[in-house]
Amino acid sequence: MRVGDGRVGTSDRSVAGGMAAGVAAYTLWGFFPAFFPLLEPAGAVEIVGHRIVWSLVVMGIVLTVLRRWRELWSLDRVSWTRISGAALFITANWGVYVYAVNSGRVTEAALGYTINPLVSVVLGVLLFRERLTRPQALAVGLAVVAVGVLTLGYGHFPSLSVVLALSFGMYGVLKKTLRVDPVIGMTGEVLVIAPLALALLVWLGVSGVGTFTGHGPGHSVLLATAGLVTVVPLLLFAVAAQRIPLATVGMLQYIVPVLQMAWGLLVVGERLDAVQWTGFGLIWVAVIVFTLAGRSPR
Repeated sequence: MRVGDGRVGTSDRSVAGGMAAGVAAYTLWGFFPAFFPLLEPAGAVEIVGHRIVWSLVVMGIVLTVLRRWRELWSLDRVSWTRISGAALFITANWGVYVYAVNSGRVTEAALGYTINPLVSVVLGVLLFRERLTRPQALAVGLAVVAVGVLTLGYGHFPSLSVVLALSFGMYGVLKKTLRVDPVIGMTGEVLVIAPLALALLVWLGVSGVGTFTGHGPGHSVLLATAGLVTVVPLLLFAVAAQRIPLATVGMLQYIVPVLQMAWGLLVVGERLDAVQWTGFGLIWVAVIVFTLAGRSPR
């Protein structure tokens, strides 16, 4: 606070904006299960391809309107290296998720997004020397126990879960170290991977497997909308990653599995066994403790 005028300093406003952006990003991701079933009969691989290509279209329009293409082309080699790395990690994350879903390992994929926040916290401590208060360390410990309970309930080492968690965790690390405006950075990421995605969609269309043109204009519009649905939370995540500690970003991510669990229970009609209820209960205790502990010291 600035003494005498009662106004909040720039740093405080930046942190508050980062928290709001993080909560918004994870809330949107939490409701993804409500959107993607609307894209059927498109398969998961085709949906990922459309997400990438149409994301580039959306970001291209944004940069054209803002007249900021020059900023993108003027980025230095270090920035492009980090953008390319971020693009690879987020593409790997999407690809492994698609594989998990298509191979009937949906539970293991969900467990990956439960482990993911722990990875962000650990990376924040190890790479950025972010410190945790004792209550926050206790919260992380509870979350570790919760993941252990869920892992035991699953029955074997969740390799896909670990890959999902590590890939998105490293994506967060690169977004935090990338000192580039989120709009420019997001455009660079989809620009790097769009040629491969476009080639995939062309191949699907030529081979007759693609669904973009054969199921009416409504289906085509929904597939194109996947770009906007993809871009908005990623931009919000980029803002959060740059403004608040990575450990806090990681703990906020528990919004996603909780919302998805609620959707599964209340809308889809899925059921959780006793082990799963115990695991998710411990996770929520950890989230509450971490939140009440306040912001991590710097």
